[in-house]
Amino acid sequence: MELKRALEQHIAVFGESGSGKTVMISSFYGAKQESQYLKDSLFHVVADETGQGNRLHRNYLGMRNSARLPAHDRFSATSYSFSIKLKDGFDPKAMKSSPFDALRLVWHDYPGEWFEEDVSGPEEAQRRVDTFRSLLGSDVALLLVDGQRLLDNAGEEERYLQSLLANFRNGLLSLKDELLEGGKPLVEFPRIWIMALSKSDLLPDLDVFNFRDLLIEKAGEDINALREVLAGLVEGSDALSVGEDFVLLSSAKFGAEKIEVAKRIGLELILPMAAILPFERHLRWARAKQIPGKVAENLLSGAGTLAAALIGNKFQPPGPVGPLLRLVGLVFSKEVVNAAVQLAGDKLRKANSEALAKNDYMTATLTGFRMDLEQGEKEQILLRSQR
Repeated sequence: MELKRALEQHIAVFGESGSGKTVMISSFYGAKQESQYLKDSLFHVVADETGQGNRLHRNYLGMRNSARLPAHDRFSATSYSFSIKLKDGFDPKAMKSSPFDALRLVWHDYPGEWFEEDVSGPEEAQRRVDTFRSLLGSDVALLLVDGQRLLDNAGEEERYLQSLLANFRNGLLSLKDELLEGGKPLVEFPRIWIMALSKSDLLPDLDVFNFRDLLIEKAGEDINALREVLAGLVEGSDALSVGEDFVLLSSAKFGAEKIEVAKRIGLELILPMAAILPFERHLRWARAKQIPGKVAENLLSGAGTLAAALIGNKFQPPGPVGPLLRLVGLVFSKEVVNAAVQLAGDKLRKANSEALAKNDYMTATLTGFRMDLEQGEKEQILLRSQR
């Protein structure tokens, strides 16, 4: 079938050297190539660049079969593009009426060394700026807190956390003049910055509420200072969430002679967070009138199509639309967006079951993503902002 349109979501991952970014993306991709996942899932995750996919899969197999960690590439800035392709068996009629028929995730990996060390010269300084510009279209950013470093500083966690956040803050300040052309704030910029605990398997007694409380107690002022720096980069800083969402992540359970890659935490939330969190948050900000016009046009450009796909083929041709809906999708009615926003709990599970029964895999996948977020909160590995 000819590809009609892809809904593309970007996620940027920031973490210091050794915080587990390479292991994380290798585990994320490799687990989705396992035979059981391919059998049970409604979709395949395919690397758009075959060489990248092979390298990530090889990293995963090295961990699974030989307890071998991936090699660390210093100062390696890489973007990975994955297509989420629906399995055979879907209803062509449902796909024909869907506002899009494919999903794509672009994962930007920003080198941790650029937050920890000075650049070697003008060429590397320019490469750092260019790399950051390449991820400005990201909807979500993950700031990794290294579980091993928290363990190493047990009882004095503020020493590590304050240093980590200061490095992020100073790294962003060093880029500010280069990023803001003519001093004008950025319209396109990651708006949701999630605090993510990597290697969370090392802290099994720490749930997401404990993680949040630890950060606020030990480094709350530093999180506020980081938000101020980010707010100074963007237009419409009220539409910015920094340190309000929290997630626990673990790529595997690591032993002295064995890496149990099946024992992951939170990695199944990566796709749902990239696809659904921006939709929910941007509409909430728009309703609260926290987004200036130019910013709203940028943030809400795909919200109407995602809303229509979430509720399936239950909408009527639109009549006159209000100002918000002109921004949201231009062709979808207020009822469509409201129905999608309110889809939760039993209504969400019912919509997912109906989509599965009709072989409407796109709606089933998106409602499944939203169910995954609800389950993540129930299991206390995800905490979403209510703002």
